[in-house]
Amino acid sequence: MNNLSDTFGSPVARDKDPEDDSVVSNDFSTTVGAVILGLVFLLGVPGNLFIVWSILARARRRSVTTLLILNLACADGFLMALTIFFIVYLAKQSWVFGTAMCKGLFYLCNVNMYASIFLITLMSVHRLVVVVLPRRISARLSRKAVRHVILGMWLLVAAIALPSLIFRDVREDKDDRNKTRLVCAPNHTLPTYVRFQYSFETVAGFILPYAVIITSYVLILRRLRNTRFRRKVRSENLILAIVVMFCLFWLPYHVINMIQVAAEWYKEGSPTRETLQDIYQLSRAVTSALAFISSCANPVLYTFAGKSYIKKNGLAFMARLFEGTSLDQTVNKRSRAAERGNIDLCNVDSNTASSGAQNGK
Repeated sequence: MNNLSDTFGSPVARDKDPEDDSVVSNDFSTTVGAVILGLVFLLGVPGNLFIVWSILARARRRSVTTLLILNLACADGFLMALTIFFIVYLAKQSWVFGTAMCKGLFYLCNVNMYASIFLITLMSVHRLVVVVLPRRISARLSRKAVRHVILGMWLLVAAIALPSLIFRDVREDKDDRNKTRLVCAPNHTLPTYVRFQYSFETVAGFILPYAVIITSYVLILRRLRNTRFRRKVRSENLILAIVVMFCLFWLPYHVINMIQVAAEWYKEGSPTRETLQDIYQLSRAVTSALAFISSCANPVLYTFAGKSYIKKNGLAFMARLFEGTSLDQTVNKRSRAAERGNIDLCNVDSNTASSGAQNGK
C-alpha cells in the first residue's frame, strides 16, 4: 500500500510540502530497512514457494480453503520477490529503475497487499457458509464457483490499487548533505488527496475486511454453541491463527495511517499537528516493516501447525496439513447429519479423523 511504499523511499509529509523529505536520506533508516527486507526476502520467497509446491505437487485433495491458501501464498510470495528492488533502492539511496518500474512495482505491491487481506476475508466467509448455512446452500459453493469469486477478487484489487500507479513518479531530491538523488515518490501535494488516500487505504484494506471477519466468526461460534458439535476443527483454528497474526502485524500500520490523516486536519504550525507529525514520522518505518514481515509469516505459522506431520510425512507435511481442510468439511457435513439423527458427534468426529489420518499416510 502507498504508506508502506513510502517507508522505503517516498517522502514523509511536512507542513510546507508533503514531498520535502525522503527516508532514503537517512543512513540509519536505509540500513535498518535493507536488513529487514533482506531477511524478509530470504524467508518469505522460499517459504511461500514451498507452500505453492506443497499444494500443487503433493496435496491429493484440494478444498476451498486450500485454494484460498494457494492464492494467498502466491500473493505473499510475489510481494516478497519484489523486495529485492527495494533493497537495491535503500542500498543506493537512489531510484535507478526508471519511471515505469517506479509506478509498476509500487502498484504490484499494493495489489498483492490488498489481495492478502481480501483472501483472508474470503476464508472466514467460506467457513461461515460451511458451518452456519444449510447444507443445500453450502453444497452449491463448488470449487468452480470459488475460482470465479477469487478471479473477481483479483480484478477488484487491481482496480482499487490504481492510485498507486497514477499518483507516483520519479523526481530529484536532495539529502542532508545537499547531494542530489532520485526518489520514487507520490506526486500528490494537496492535503485533501492525502486524507482521502490514507483513509481509503485503511477503510478498504483493514476496517471493512475485519468487520466481515469478526462478524463471520461471531456467527460461527454462536452456531457451534447451539449444536452438539463442540470439537475444534483444524481449518477453523488455522484460519483464525492467520486472521489474528495478520491483525497484529497490520494494526499498528493503520493506526499510524489515521494519525497522519488526523494531522492534515489541523492548521500549519499548530502544536497538535506538529505532535501528530512527529508520531507518524518516527513510527512509519517500524510499522511498515511489520506489515512487510506479515507476508513471510504464514509459512512459519503453517510449519508450527503441521509439525505433527513432519516426522511421518517429511517434505509432504504441509500438504497433509492442507488436506485436513478437506476432512474438516466432511466433519461439518456429518455434524449436520448427527444433529438430525441424534448421533454422538464426538464419536463421529473421532472416527472421521482416524480414517482421514489413514488416508493421509
